[in-house]
Amino acid sequence: MKVVSLFSGAGGLDRGFEDAGMEIIWANEFDKKIHSTFRRNFPHTVLDTRSISDIKTSEIPECDGIIGGPPCQSWSEAGALRGIKDERGQLFFEYIRILRDKQPKFFLAENVSGMLFKRHNDAIDNILRRFQDLGYHVRYSILNSHDYGVPQTRERVIFVGYHKDYGKHFIPPEKIDTKPVLKDAIWDLRKNAVPALEKNKTNPKVKFTNHEYMIGGFSTIYLSRNRVRSWDEPSFTIQAGGRHAPCHPQAPKMEFISQDVRCFVPGKEHLYRRLSVRECARVQAFPDDFIFDYKGLGDAYKMIGNAVPVTFAYHLAKQIYSDLHKARRNKKYSKMKTTAMMLKDSEDKQLGLQI
Repeated sequence: MKVVSLFSGAGGLDRGFEDAGMEIIWANEFDKKIHSTFRRNFPHTVLDTRSISDIKTSEIPECDGIIGGPPCQSWSEAGALRGIKDERGQLFFEYIRILRDKQPKFFLAENVSGMLFKRHNDAIDNILRRFQDLGYHVRYSILNSHDYGVPQTRERVIFVGYHKDYGKHFIPPEKIDTKPVLKDAIWDLRKNAVPALEKNKTNPKVKFTNHEYMIGGFSTIYLSRNRVRSWDEPSFTIQAGGRHAPCHPQAPKMEFISQDVRCFVPGKEHLYRRLSVRECARVQAFPDDFIFDYKGLGDAYKMIGNAVPVTFAYHLAKQIYSDLHKARRNKKYSKMKTTAMMLKDSEDKQLGLQI
């Protein structure tokens, strides 16, 4: 299946769909700090770097599916929760515009769980009506990536629509038994991380690609709760910013002082460092051959934190492919059955005339 990717970011969703056997033929990403990373990892995909608002649908190739995650900051619990009223929230309608004109077999849109807060109900109902008016059976679910082989707890809203011609609704893939933890993901990297240079510039002495971590102090917000998960636990959600990256599991869990106040265990302060760029990528299920290009570590953490975990995307893509393949087969069988019945009726009539 040929797929168009919107709001592609670094390409976590794209890589998962590729791993599932689909072809990403065209992608759009406006953030210039991501372009080199995307081009490096998707050399055969056409990357359009203009604002999506400036792209005519006639310039986008025909495709079987459209995937993407419109910017989530306006829906996020960490943001102002302005939702569709925010300029970034309005970009969801650009996604709908392209879907309307291209009419692919399926679409998938990913966003933060904060999108389903009650204050956004009217906006969500509006979005769903628009999807349905375009001719799609639409389902949305809150899914946790940890249930699909990703070593972190990360809940996201997934919208999937199938064109009504297929007569099928998306049902999320079954949860898998394997529940990876931090030890499964990053144990082998525990001894060779290097700190970033001054002002968090990339360190040329890195011993393993992208295995460097942000330096600098920790804010009172960061210290308001425990930021350490043990080796035998999944990671906290990887966020789109290095300042809020989880601490490495080599450190003991932070001590409780009072409500919204934690501290590093006295005498163990040297053990508290943020997860490196590569460790965050591993937790987001990016393979090691996926290389991130950046000058400042802040840009690296941002593109990784905004991505859809690759393994999670893979399972979604496999489910979509399976659903549409079965629907197409059933549709073909139904058509063959109808044709056979028409032929039988015709033969019966001819036989009756002969008698």
